[in-house]
Amino acid sequence: MPRFKIAIQYDGTRYCGWQTQQNGLAIQPVLEKLLGSFNGKSSIKITGAGRTDSGVHALGQVAHFDLKTDLDTCTLMRAMNAKCPEDITIVDCDVVSPEFHARFSAVRRTYRYQCYTGTNPLYKNQSWFLPELDIDTLNSISKNLLGTRDFLSFSKWNKQMNNTECDISQSAWTKENNMVIFTVIGNRFLHHMVRYLTGTMVAVAQNKYSEKDFIQLLSNPQKNVTLYKAPAEGLFLEKVEYDQ
Repeated sequence: MPRFKIAIQYDGTRYCGWQTQQNGLAIQPVLEKLLGSFNGKSSIKITGAGRTDSGVHALGQVAHFDLKTDLDTCTLMRAMNAKCPEDITIVDCDVVSPEFHARFSAVRRTYRYQCYTGTNPLYKNQSWFLPELDIDTLNSISKNLLGTRDFLSFSKWNKQMNNTECDISQSAWTKENNMVIFTVIGNRFLHHMVRYLTGTMVAVAQNKYSEKDFIQLLSNPQKNVTLYKAPAEGLFLEKVEYDQ
Protein backbone atom coordinates (compact mmCIF):
# COMPACT_ATOMS: atom_id res chain seq x y z
CA MET A 1 0.00 0.00 0.00
CA PRO A 2 1.55 3.37 -1.02
CA ARG A 3 2.44 5.98 1.59
CA PHE A 4 1.56 9.59 0.82
CA LYS A 5 3.11 12.77 2.18
CA ILE A 6 1.00 15.93 2.09
CA ALA A 7 1.63 19.56 3.00
CA ILE A 8 -1.29 21.34 4.63
CA GLN A 9 -2.28 24.92 5.38
CA TYR A 10 -5.02 25.72 7.86
CA ASP A 11 -6.60 28.47 9.88
CA GLY A 12 -6.73 26.97 13.35
CA THR A 13 -9.21 29.47 14.78
CA ARG A 14 -12.19 27.13 15.11
CA TYR A 15 -10.22 23.96 15.86
CA CYS A 16 -9.09 22.52 19.19
CA GLY A 17 -5.74 21.67 17.64
CA TRP A 18 -4.29 19.07 15.28
CA GLN A 19 -4.74 15.94 17.37
CA THR A 20 -8.06 14.15 17.79
CA GLN A 21 -9.84 15.24 20.98
CA GLN A 22 -12.84 13.77 22.78
CA ASN A 23 -14.43 17.19 23.05
CA GLY A 24 -14.04 19.64 20.19
CA LEU A 25 -13.24 19.64 16.48
CA ALA A 26 -9.63 18.90 15.49
CA ILE A 27 -7.80 18.95 12.15
CA GLN A 28 -6.66 15.30 12.22
CA PRO A 29 -10.13 13.64 12.32
CA VAL A 30 -11.44 15.97 9.61
CA LEU A 31 -8.70 14.76 7.25
CA GLU A 32 -9.02 11.12 8.35
CA LYS A 33 -12.73 11.10 7.62
CA LEU A 34 -12.38 12.58 4.13
CA LEU A 35 -9.55 10.15 3.29
CA GLY A 36 -11.75 7.24 4.34
CA SER A 37 -14.30 8.27 1.71
CA PHE A 38 -11.79 7.35 -1.03
CA ASN A 39 -11.83 3.63 -0.23
CA GLY A 40 -15.12 3.11 1.56
CA LYS A 41 -13.74 3.20 5.10
CA SER A 42 -14.93 5.36 7.97
CA SER A 43 -11.46 6.89 8.31
CA ILE A 44 -7.77 6.51 7.39
CA LYS A 45 -5.10 7.15 10.04
CA ILE A 46 -3.04 10.26 9.32
CA THR A 47 0.09 11.35 11.23
CA GLY A 48 1.19 14.98 11.44
CA ALA A 49 4.68 16.42 11.88
CA GLY A 50 3.54 18.77 14.63
CA ARG A 51 0.65 18.63 17.07
CA THR A 52 -0.43 22.24 16.88
CA ASP A 53 -2.56 23.45 19.80
CA SER A 54 -6.02 24.95 19.84
CA GLY A 55 -6.15 28.14 17.77
CA VAL A 56 -2.67 27.67 16.24
CA HIS A 57 -2.34 27.92 12.45
CA ALA A 58 -0.20 26.19 9.82
CA LEU A 59 1.41 27.41 6.62
CA GLY A 60 3.36 24.18 6.14
CA GLN A 61 2.14 21.32 8.30
CA VAL A 62 3.22 17.93 6.89
CA ALA A 63 1.45 14.61 7.35
CA HIS A 64 1.61 11.06 6.03
CA PHE A 65 -0.94 8.31 5.49
CA ASP A 66 -1.23 4.94 3.74
CA LEU A 67 -3.98 4.67 1.15
CA LYS A 68 -4.83 2.11 -1.51
CA THR A 69 -5.95 4.15 -4.50
CA ASP A 70 -5.57 4.35 -8.27
CA LEU A 71 -5.51 8.17 -8.16
CA ASP A 72 -2.26 9.92 -9.05
CA THR A 73 -0.96 12.52 -6.57
CA CYS A 74 -2.35 15.56 -8.43
CA THR A 75 -5.81 14.03 -8.76
CA LEU A 76 -5.76 12.89 -5.13
CA MET A 77 -4.82 16.39 -3.95
CA ARG A 78 -7.65 17.95 -5.98
CA ALA A 79 -10.09 15.35 -4.65
CA MET A 80 -9.03 16.03 -1.06
CA ASN A 81 -9.36 19.80 -1.50
CA ALA A 82 -12.85 19.32 -2.95
CA LYS A 83 -13.85 17.70 0.36
CA CYS A 84 -11.84 19.96 2.71
CA PRO A 85 -13.60 22.74 4.64
CA GLU A 86 -12.69 26.27 3.56
CA ASP A 87 -10.16 26.73 6.35
CA ILE A 88 -8.04 23.68 5.38
CA THR A 89 -6.09 23.33 2.12
CA ILE A 90 -3.75 20.64 0.80
CA VAL A 91 -0.91 22.39 -1.06
CA ASP A 92 1.31 19.42 -2.00
CA CYS A 93 1.07 15.64 -2.32
CA ASP A 94 3.80 13.06 -3.02
CA VAL A 95 4.34 9.32 -2.80
CA VAL A 96 7.14 8.52 -0.33
CA SER A 97 8.91 5.43 0.96
CA PRO A 98 7.13 3.24 3.53
CA GLU A 99 9.81 4.24 6.07
CA PHE A 100 8.96 7.95 5.86
CA HIS A 101 7.39 9.37 9.02
CA ALA A 102 6.05 12.92 9.06
CA ARG A 103 7.07 13.51 12.68
CA PHE A 104 10.16 11.37 13.27
CA SER A 105 11.80 11.89 9.85
CA ALA A 106 11.71 15.68 10.20
CA VAL A 107 15.09 17.38 10.73
CA ARG A 108 14.00 21.02 11.05
CA ARG A 109 10.84 22.90 11.91
CA THR A 110 10.15 26.60 11.46
CA TYR A 111 7.66 28.47 13.63
CA ARG A 112 6.49 32.03 13.10
CA TYR A 113 4.84 34.19 15.74
CA GLN A 114 3.04 37.39 14.71
CA CYS A 115 2.59 40.40 17.00
CA TYR A 116 0.45 43.19 15.56
CA THR A 117 0.89 46.78 16.72
CA GLY A 118 -1.75 48.34 14.45
CA THR A 119 -5.53 48.64 14.65
CA ASN A 120 -6.83 46.58 11.70
CA PRO A 121 -9.34 44.10 13.21
CA LEU A 122 -8.82 41.65 10.32
CA TYR A 123 -5.62 40.44 12.03
CA LYS A 124 -7.46 39.56 15.25
CA ASN A 125 -7.30 35.77 14.81
CA GLN A 126 -3.83 35.68 13.24
CA SER A 127 -1.74 37.77 15.64
CA TRP A 128 -1.26 39.03 19.18
CA PHE A 129 -2.43 42.66 19.42
CA LEU A 130 0.18 44.68 21.33
CA PRO A 131 1.45 48.25 21.77
CA GLU A 132 4.62 49.25 19.92
CA LEU A 133 7.54 46.88 20.55
CA ASP A 134 11.29 47.56 20.70
CA ILE A 135 12.62 45.17 18.05
CA ASP A 136 16.25 45.81 18.99
CA THR A 137 15.61 44.62 22.54
CA LEU A 138 13.73 41.57 21.26
CA ASN A 139 16.59 40.62 18.92
CA SER A 140 19.13 41.08 21.68
CA ILE A 141 17.22 38.62 23.86
CA SER A 142 16.49 36.11 21.10
CA LYS A 143 20.21 35.58 20.35
CA ASN A 144 20.44 33.72 23.65
CA LEU A 145 18.30 30.92 22.22
CA LEU A 146 20.81 29.83 19.56
CA GLY A 147 22.57 26.49 19.81
CA THR A 148 21.70 23.35 21.72
CA ARG A 149 20.00 24.24 24.99
CA ASP A 150 17.72 22.73 27.59
CA PHE A 151 14.35 24.47 27.27
CA LEU A 152 12.65 22.79 30.22
CA SER A 153 11.89 26.21 31.77
CA PHE A 154 10.00 27.26 28.64
CA SER A 155 7.69 24.28 28.25
CA LYS A 156 4.53 22.75 29.61
CA TRP A 157 6.11 20.07 31.75
CA ASN A 158 4.80 16.54 32.03
CA LYS A 159 6.42 13.51 33.64
CA GLN A 160 6.70 11.69 30.30
CA MET A 161 9.27 14.19 28.99
CA ASN A 162 12.71 12.56 28.98
CA ASN A 163 14.53 14.97 26.65
CA THR A 164 14.10 18.74 26.86
CA GLU A 165 17.05 19.77 24.71
CA CYS A 166 16.49 21.51 21.37
CA ASP A 167 18.98 22.73 18.78
CA ILE A 168 17.97 26.23 17.61
CA SER A 169 19.64 27.34 14.37
CA GLN A 170 17.76 30.61 13.83
CA SER A 171 16.05 32.99 16.24
CA ALA A 172 15.21 36.50 15.05
CA TRP A 173 12.61 39.26 15.12
CA THR A 174 11.68 41.31 12.04
CA LYS A 175 9.18 44.07 11.39
CA GLU A 176 6.90 44.41 8.36
CA ASN A 177 4.85 47.59 8.73
CA ASN A 178 2.77 47.01 11.91
CA MET A 179 3.54 43.30 12.10
CA VAL A 180 6.42 42.27 14.37
CA ILE A 181 7.41 38.68 13.60
CA PHE A 182 9.45 36.18 15.60
CA THR A 183 10.91 33.37 13.47
CA VAL A 184 12.56 30.40 15.12
CA ILE A 185 14.04 27.29 13.46
CA GLY A 186 15.01 24.18 15.37
CA ASN A 187 15.30 20.43 15.16
CA ARG A 188 12.43 20.02 17.62
CA PHE A 189 10.22 22.04 19.99
CA LEU A 190 8.64 21.29 23.34
CA HIS A 191 4.96 21.70 24.18
CA HIS A 192 4.06 25.44 24.31
CA MET A 193 7.77 26.30 23.99
CA VAL A 194 7.45 28.94 21.26
CA ARG A 195 4.55 30.62 23.05
CA TYR A 196 6.44 30.75 26.37
CA LEU A 197 9.56 32.11 24.68
CA THR A 198 7.59 34.73 22.73
CA GLY A 199 5.49 35.84 25.70
CA THR A 200 8.48 36.13 28.02
CA MET A 201 10.63 37.99 25.46
CA VAL A 202 7.79 40.46 24.96
CA ALA A 203 7.54 40.83 28.76
CA VAL A 204 11.26 41.69 28.88
CA ALA A 205 10.80 44.27 26.10
CA GLN A 206 7.91 45.78 28.11
CA ASN A 207 9.99 45.88 31.32
CA LYS A 208 7.73 43.33 33.01
CA TYR A 209 10.47 40.70 33.29
CA SER A 210 14.24 41.00 33.49
CA GLU A 211 16.59 39.85 30.74
CA LYS A 212 18.90 38.50 33.45
CA ASP A 213 16.16 36.19 34.76
CA PHE A 214 15.33 35.10 31.21
CA ILE A 215 18.95 34.08 30.57
CA GLN A 216 19.14 32.41 33.98
CA LEU A 217 16.23 30.11 33.05
CA LEU A 218 18.16 29.02 29.96
CA SER A 219 21.33 28.24 31.90
CA ASN A 220 19.53 26.74 34.91
CA PRO A 221 16.48 24.85 33.56
CA GLN A 222 13.55 24.39 35.93
CA LYS A 223 10.14 22.79 35.61
CA ASN A 224 6.81 24.48 36.30
CA VAL A 225 8.18 28.03 36.14
CA THR A 226 5.60 30.84 36.14
CA LEU A 227 6.18 32.70 32.88
CA TYR A 228 4.40 34.78 30.28
CA LYS A 229 2.75 32.73 27.52
CA ALA A 230 1.78 34.35 24.23
CA PRO A 231 -1.76 33.58 23.01
CA ALA A 232 -2.28 30.81 20.47
CA GLU A 233 -3.68 32.90 17.63
CA GLY A 234 -0.34 34.48 16.69
CA LEU A 235 1.49 31.17 16.18
CA PHE A 236 2.06 29.48 12.82
CA LEU A 237 3.83 26.22 11.96
CA GLU A 238 5.53 27.62 8.89
CA LYS A 239 7.68 24.80 7.52
CA VAL A 240 8.83 21.24 8.20
CA GLU A 241 12.00 20.03 6.49
CA TYR A 242 13.40 16.56 5.71
CA ASP A 243 16.69 15.18 4.44
CA GLN A 244 15.08 12.95 1.85
